[in-house]
Amino acid sequence: MSGIDNVREHMEVIGADGVHIGTVDKVEGDRIKLIKADSGLAHSDHHHYLPAGLVAEVEGDKVRLSARGDVVADLFETEKSGQPIDD
Repeated sequence: MSGIDNVREHMEVIGADGVHIGTVDKVEGDRIKLIKADSGLAHSDHHHYLPAGLVAEVEGDKVRLSARGDVVADLFETEKSGQPIDD
């Protein structure tokens, strides 16, 4: 099963390589909002968002992304849709 329609709160988000990225807070439009305190690879002073296009598969309580964990942090977005984060 794949697609953002199957993503639910509290699911674990993992990279294509199995690396923990974070935990779903909620889905907002065409983006996944991660729980602020569990954004895995980045700092936790604000929410991180992932574009829906990165979802490769949703299975059980996990969302697997099409990108490896080591590149996902570069794909995080801010609250303004489509704006990359400059950490």
